[in-house]
Amino acid sequence: MNPTPDYLTFKLKKSVQAANSGIPSSAYLHIPFCRRRCYYCDFPVFVVGDRKNGENSGTIVQYVAVLCQEIQETKNLGASLKTVFFGGGTPSLLSVSQLSNILETLDGKFGIAAEAEISIEIDPGTFTLEQLRGYAAAGVNRVSLGVQAFQDELLQACGRSHSVAEIFEAVEIVRSAGIVNFSLDLISGLPHQTLEQWEASLKAAVEISPTHLSSYDLIVEQGTAFGRYFEAGSQPLPADDTAAGMYRLAREILTGAGYEHYEISNYARDGYQCRHNRVYWENRPYYGLGMGAASYVEGRRLTRPRKTQEYYQWVRSISSLNSPATPQIGGETQQEIYPAVEQNFQVSENDVLLETLMLGLRLTEGVSLSALTEKFTQQTVDKIWRCLQPYWRQGWVEIISADGAIPYGIAPLHVTLGEGGKLPLSGNLRLSDPEGFLFSNTILADLFSKLGDDN
Repeated sequence: MNPTPDYLTFKLKKSVQAANSGIPSSAYLHIPFCRRRCYYCDFPVFVVGDRKNGENSGTIVQYVAVLCQEIQETKNLGASLKTVFFGGGTPSLLSVSQLSNILETLDGKFGIAAEAEISIEIDPGTFTLEQLRGYAAAGVNRVSLGVQAFQDELLQACGRSHSVAEIFEAVEIVRSAGIVNFSLDLISGLPHQTLEQWEASLKAAVEISPTHLSSYDLIVEQGTAFGRYFEAGSQPLPADDTAAGMYRLAREILTGAGYEHYEISNYARDGYQCRHNRVYWENRPYYGLGMGAASYVEGRRLTRPRKTQEYYQWVRSISSLNSPATPQIGGETQQEIYPAVEQNFQVSENDVLLETLMLGLRLTEGVSLSALTEKFTQQTVDKIWRCLQPYWRQGWVEIISADGAIPYGIAPLHVTLGEGGKLPLSGNLRLSDPEGFLFSNTILADLFSKLGDDN
């Protein structure tokens, strides 16, 4: 058993989708270009090497044009965008004019709210001060800097293209550009990584004092370089006990430095939680645009092709279908006559329940009991509670009252919840921090197994 969080939730997120009748007000844009592929990466990326942007202008210009075409062909469901996230890949390989073009196309199609959070992932050594100022002028107001580690030997071991010195240079550029809201990404559980190295990375990150920190446990994916080199849980990867110790240490150091542990892998200063990522965790709809991106609209999940030319052909096919000259096919929606993609389907009510639990329990506040009851019935909530009772007794699951207290401790059910063992009608159900989060894989697997048995 892997006692660290994220692995199971990552896998389940790919296979279980949530339906939601709300209107999307967020957009994710996938920018697939990278200088090199990191050894742990299984995202759809296009490697351009260490050449400067101008030497790859034809490739990037073509992709930006197709991405903007997809934006234009996407149905506007009626709400302006409150969050925009450029992910990848390495979006900082875009020129200022290319990023501005994408944002202008988004604004023209959907509208971007004046107070919108507009984030971009950037890597050390891939951007200049002039470039970042240009991004800010175009509307970017939040950046996520891919640091991963503060040891050159670990950066090299996982295939990163930057050095520790470039991390500090990048931070200085971010500050000089006047971007206050910035995040650092760190990865624990790297090959040969020690607890002492992880502690040093955490303290170096705290010393920089970003507004947000993400601390991820390494996931060894099939098809990646690490997937070929290593087996999860075996040397030179840290042992399970060490990996769990790294998780506990991150919580101790980061919360001790004043960061709120608001999600299983994320910490923020007051007022600086990532608004875009909360859209995912709160199970709200969003547009996903670009190669390999997944959107979630009108209760439907659509994942785009992961290869460049297939994605280009897919966008051309959509454009053709949307052409006034294309005959209408009676009774079929546009999604139903799209060319085949990785995923394109409506989901069941039980899938909605499972994903609500999987994503909501990643958050420190957990899931609302009243919202669960209203959406899925009291009988369903009782079934969830029967599954979670053993973990509640172990201290991995907590019930939080509406005022934030924990009135139900580890005691016989009839003492804390009454003779019927019923949950309260208000408050939240959550995983404890850190032990519940550490064993979230076990808890969620049990929930999925037992709740799925009835369907």
